[in-house]
Amino acid sequence: MNATKRQQIFLRLRDVEPKPTTELQYNSPFELLIAVILSAQATDVSVNKATKPLYAIANTPEKIHALGLTKLKNYIKTIGLFNTKAANVRKTCKMLIDEHQSRVPDDRESLEKLPGVGRKTANVILNTAFGHPTIAVDTHIYRVSNRTKIAPGKNVRQVEDKLLRVVADEFKQDAHHWLILHGRYVCVARKPRCGACVIEDLCEFKDKTDG
Repeated sequence: MNATKRQQIFLRLRDVEPKPTTELQYNSPFELLIAVILSAQATDVSVNKATKPLYAIANTPEKIHALGLTKLKNYIKTIGLFNTKAANVRKTCKMLIDEHQSRVPDDRESLEKLPGVGRKTANVILNTAFGHPTIAVDTHIYRVSNRTKIAPGKNVRQVEDKLLRVVADEFKQDAHHWLILHGRYVCVARKPRCGACVIEDLCEFKDKTDG
């Protein structure tokens, strides 16, 4: 795929959604961090259902840590892997309190030291909470990047590195959200909705559908 096609793809995605953002509900960088930790192998809808009552009574590192493990688990037990996630959330809260004055750090190295935070989560926080031009590659972005040939790669890191090289600077801030939304609602896993796709003529997927 050439640069002209990629430019047109992102122009069209921007026309559809000029100001894209995450579908996770949050009111602070800390709330976003916890939501993203909980969202691993879970839907944003399920995370939002759990965090709404949780954040109503505990939305700071001190308050969530003070809940204790059992109470925290009760709030997030509808989310997959909740036992592991609850433990990671409490450890993360303790580290934020002890090492970062209860604030979410805005650098990758510090973020990736937090329990439950990997490269993808760090990228989401850096991009969405702090405005860094990072691109977090999840399963949707990996699929769309390979299927369309925007930025093919054999693993998520290859796709991330390729996207950072080929996406024009004017689109980097929002590229992550455009590609997620496109993968979630149009370029879906089993049968992409090519007939309803605004970039169908630019996409280099060989097995297009009529959907």
